[in-house]
Amino acid sequence: MLSEPRSGRLASWGNALLAGLVSPDDAALEIVGDDAVHRVEGLPGESAPVGLTLALGRLRTLGVSGLRIALPAPGHPLGLSGPPEFNARAMEAEEAVICHGAAFGLVPEVYEAGPDGDVHVEVVWQVLPVREAPPADVPSLGEAERELAEGLRDATAVLSQLDVAGSGPVAEAAIDAYRARAERGREVLAPGYPSRAVRVLELAQRVGLLVSLARENGHGGAVSSAEMGARAEALRPVERVARRAQVAAYNSVVEERERGVR
Repeated sequence: MLSEPRSGRLASWGNALLAGLVSPDDAALEIVGDDAVHRVEGLPGESAPVGLTLALGRLRTLGVSGLRIALPAPGHPLGLSGPPEFNARAMEAEEAVICHGAAFGLVPEVYEAGPDGDVHVEVVWQVLPVREAPPADVPSLGEAERELAEGLRDATAVLSQLDVAGSGPVAEAAIDAYRARAERGREVLAPGYPSRAVRVLELAQRVGLLVSLARENGHGGAVSSAEMGARAEALRPVERVARRAQVAAYNSVVEERERGVR
């Protein structure tokens, strides 16, 4: 969770484009990020994959007025509303974009080629029908912020208790990378998002970083399989809180629009 999910970039900059706050070319550039190319397949009226600029314009003409995201995990269909076929594809990808105003969803398929250090990444977004219903288990921004404050304390306590408090060169490099991005004043969300959403997303990424460090940077004091299992179990609710907060932040523009708050 150190870097934003592709669905988050698509929803964030897609929402800014739909609101007329950025140009189509700028939105497409931000969505692609460090990938080589993004295409959209399965759009009504198109027989072949098309580029992001055309796809976002076509979605607007089909009635799409906003974009939400889903970040599901096994046993937790976060942000999904069905049908089962779409949920299964989104669960496999661990992310999806849900259109507001028209019953479509987009699931990314990622293709990588090339040697380490020079990997070519192509993303194809599959357009599929979705059920127009409230998304599963998405908190409000206020709820997410309160949960994150507790989650950050819990994550820190677990790291300290299990002697995986982020020491070592790999952990230090990850923390340095996070700090460098923050110091560059990166835009964590596109124009048009409330400041509270930016704050919630930044905190969610910090909590996600701590969880990633605990899971990936060696075994620390958890030397037995039982202790490693205990660590994973202790971190699971913290990771869930961070994912819920990410979804709340990315979806906040659409949620506020539905409530008539701008």
